[in-house]
Amino acid sequence: MSNSFVLVINSGSSSLKFAVIDSVSGEAVLSGLGECFGLEDARMSWKYQGEKTEIAIQGEDNHHKIAIGKLVGLMEDLGFTADIVAIGHRIVHGGEKFTQTVRITEEVTSEIESLSDLAPLHNPAGAIGIRAAIEAFPSLPQFAVFDTAFHQTMPQRAFTGAIAKELYTDFGVRRYGFHGTSHYFVSREAAKMVNKPVEEASFISVHLGNGASVCAIKDGNSVDTSMGFTPLSGLMMGTRCGDLDPGIIEYLLKKGWSQEQVFNSLNKESGFLGVSGLTSDARGILEAMEEGHEGAKLAFEVFTYRVAKYVASYLATLDSLDGIIFTGGIGENSLPIRREILSNLKILGFVEDVAGNEAARFGAEGIIAKSEMLDAVAMVIPTNEEFVIAQQSVELL
Repeated sequence: MSNSFVLVINSGSSSLKFAVIDSVSGEAVLSGLGECFGLEDARMSWKYQGEKTEIAIQGEDNHHKIAIGKLVGLMEDLGFTADIVAIGHRIVHGGEKFTQTVRITEEVTSEIESLSDLAPLHNPAGAIGIRAAIEAFPSLPQFAVFDTAFHQTMPQRAFTGAIAKELYTDFGVRRYGFHGTSHYFVSREAAKMVNKPVEEASFISVHLGNGASVCAIKDGNSVDTSMGFTPLSGLMMGTRCGDLDPGIIEYLLKKGWSQEQVFNSLNKESGFLGVSGLTSDARGILEAMEEGHEGAKLAFEVFTYRVAKYVASYLATLDSLDGIIFTGGIGENSLPIRREILSNLKILGFVEDVAGNEAARFGAEGIIAKSEMLDAVAMVIPTNEEFVIAQQSVELL
């Protein structure tokens, strides 16, 4: 066993990814996923030495909590407990307080919880993960890696809202951006793919999963991103609405909706789920579309159109473009969604490499389109946020 293993815990809004990572090679010795939390078919699976195991998650208690309880037992059963040097947690919102990875203390955990207003689906889940892990592994150093940190290089013109200054000075209202760990990792890998130092490369990174965001990366730094003050803005997502006229909120409140109803509708009942009236899962949308479901077809069209619109607009933030990067669960695997986005970007000269696009799935990276006009490529790069989290945790030991 290596003594450079890090247990990485990534508590998402409806999922829990976990992995035991070799912080030197980036290899996942064990990887697993708890998914569909909050639904009847909540489950947890993991892969170890090529064998996959799956169990159902049942119980009235919080599904995140149940999953971490099971994770503790799994670490003991597989004999990892003695070989793990640290635990790294992916935390969604660090506000302006956390601009880099930090060692977790009670004060840090409380601060993460106090930022829950800014990431109501994620920070509470992240804090549950931290508290359960501290209880389970009290002697191990634990670190928080923030999704917002990579975007701290955004220029003021990109993060400033066109609102009263007091909203920023008194309440911290500004663009923070998320998925930073993912955008950071794939931009470094993309630079290798186009054979350029990342400090001289420019990309538009498109992270598409249940949460989705676009990031403009210039000379290796984030210069703009589609998520804002919270992870609700920007692209249409699984259950989140993305960009919305703020006047709609006032309109609904005047119609007698409670604050909670508005929050639930925009955060949990919008996106793929809201538009299709069917499901928040992109795979379900594509299946229903094939069967002629009108709502699913519309959801597919709105989603892909909005991604293309963001990608095109981000050319304004860059002096040149080396590539568009697709990543995240949908970005890495969904051929029809990538194809439609590229088709919507015809004006930029992107021509799909059909064989390349079909090959770059299920963990395979590759170039899927080229634009002679921009001298740029579109590529698929599987994200590895866990490796970044493991590396940054070990650096602080």
